[in-house]
Amino acid sequence: MRVAAMIAVVLLATPVGAQDAEWKPEGPVPRAADGKPDLSGVWWLGREPALEAGRVGAPRRAPATAPVVGSTFASLYTPDAMARMKTLSDKDDPSLHCIPSVGGPPQTNIFQLVQTPKLVVLLQETFHGFRLIPTEPGRTHSETQPPAYWGDSVGRWEGDTLVVDVTNFNDRNWIATQGIVSFHSDALHVTERYRRVAANAMEVEKTYDDPEVLVRPWVDTRMYRLAPFDQVMEAMCTGTETAALMEAAAKENYGKP
Repeated sequence: MRVAAMIAVVLLATPVGAQDAEWKPEGPVPRAADGKPDLSGVWWLGREPALEAGRVGAPRRAPATAPVVGSTFASLYTPDAMARMKTLSDKDDPSLHCIPSVGGPPQTNIFQLVQTPKLVVLLQETFHGFRLIPTEPGRTHSETQPPAYWGDSVGRWEGDTLVVDVTNFNDRNWIATQGIVSFHSDALHVTERYRRVAANAMEVEKTYDDPEVLVRPWVDTRMYRLAPFDQVMEAMCTGTETAALMEAAAKENYGKP
């Protein structure tokens, strides 16, 4: 077992409350050769999502769940979107079919950033995948990329903050996973702001703006910790049995009180 994994096991054996009480942002912000804050590293919320067996890979489990989108996001739906929401439930979650979410919680509990002078690579642990974020001055969105689950990202530096503009989404996934009804349209526009505030801490703010289904933008801000391991793990989505079981159960109970 690698050393980082052993450290992770020890930390996860500690009650989450104790971890929270002991942790605090500290240490100077490291800088890259070009003077920009170095965002490289594996980042997590200090705890794991409670993943259902068979839905996605289950890396580094822990007893506590991460914060979720919940009713806050849903409360911003337009009347038409609200009516649609009431017809959906966890059985309609696209992630049951191994379709990744846009990147809202709990999918983004653990991710890795690899920073270069012209590009930042975001490696996603859950739904094992990646995003390429070019940061060259003057870079614009691709005119040839088809609509995508994770959109098309372009980054720029505003002082010590990496601002990422994400557009060109398809409308086939949800903002979040694990049965949280959070659909969107292909007009979704996400603005992300990554700011390393200490050697072991990074603040990430995401603004979700979708004029076709939301009455106003929804802003989600989280403080991520530098993880005690140096690589994300492979967490492929391989099982869709849960979707079939939930669909069968829904049909069986249809019309019953």
